[in-house]
Amino acid sequence: MKKALLNPIVLCCSFIFCFATLADLSGKWCGIIKTPDGQELQATYNFKVDGVQLTGTAESAAGVVTIDSGKIMGNNFSFKVTVDGNDYPHKGTLYDDSCGVDIDFGYETVHTTLLHDTTK
Repeated sequence: MKKALLNPIVLCCSFIFCFATLADLSGKWCGIIKTPDGQELQATYNFKVDGVQLTGTAESAAGVVTIDSGKIMGNNFSFKVTVDGNDYPHKGTLYDDSCGVDIDFGYETVHTTLLHDTTK
């Protein structure tokens, strides 16, 4: 009898933990992207989470672009941005206080760390 109740309780707790983690990705995240050619770009991502879908915008000195094809899988997420007709896939992991993000430039992948911007 106790085993029969334990499985649903553990499953329920897992879903609660997963949804709590997803909610933490929403909001404004900032970091510096060092491009393969050595430039440093200040970037701001405004993430919006809806279930397992990730949308929002990415901003830099070059302008604002939309986040497309965004997905969340536990603490991992992926999306792409399109700049001047070129797609740049992103893959990331959400941590307690930051996000690690790998950006595919086609011929090289760069890693950056984003910090949650809690200023209003």
